[in-house]
Amino acid sequence: MTDEEYLKYTIQLAADNVDHDGGPFAAIVVKEGTIIAEAGNRVTEKMDPTAHAEVQAIRSACETLKHFELKGCELYVSCEPCPMCVGAIYWARPDQVYFAAGRDDASRAGFDDNLIYKEVSKDPQERSLPFRRINVQDAALPFKKWERKEDKSAY
Repeated sequence: MTDEEYLKYTIQLAADNVDHDGGPFAAIVVKEGTIIAEAGNRVTEKMDPTAHAEVQAIRSACETLKHFELKGCELYVSCEPCPMCVGAIYWARPDQVYFAAGRDDASRAGFDDNLIYKEVSKDPQERSLPFRRINVQDAALPFKKWERKEDKSAY
């Protein structure tokens, strides 16, 4: 399949997801020309605000590959990923991401991520949702322990 065909498939998954009480989003993961994972948005079904299509597809693909990275894979999403999904995608490290609709299309349908895009660029203490750092003794202890660990899985 071509990139456009994968995206058309993903768009149809998103449209079908609406009929199954899911959000109008879908994602697929492709490795070496084979779809290894596909998912729709399941936020309301799972009562989980992180159950976006991209996150669901990443989780499924990583489970299939038995690895926490998606190197050698492409991710196709029906709409430009939100800030949370962008973070998940970067952590998953696919080779390429393709999307169809843009954030403005999502915004017109009531899915407006502009606040989050603006908020993440601010210093934590300047965000509209209070983020307060409390200096606690040994706050960096887990990181110090990680740095000394010899048999760690780098990611």
